[in-house]
Amino acid sequence: MNEISEMKADMVKNLAILLMNKNKGMELNEALAIIFNSDTYQKVMDDKAGLYYQSPRYVFSFLDSEIKNGKIC
Repeated sequence: MNEISEMKADMVKNLAILLMNKNKGMELNEALAIIFNSDTYQKVMDDKAGLYYQSPRYVFSFLDSEIKNGKIC
């Protein structure tokens, strides 16, 4: 696994932790399902967007906004 792939995986892990902390009682598989079905996840995986390089809380703000605005599939 290269460094960028590791950073992306770490970002997903941190987003899941933040999501579970915000929503007490949420299971890991539910948090990951929300993340994997989000536009935010697509941007984290996009090398050009570079979101994997940002702080997890910054990226979580995008995910949180996406969830609140009902854009998660």
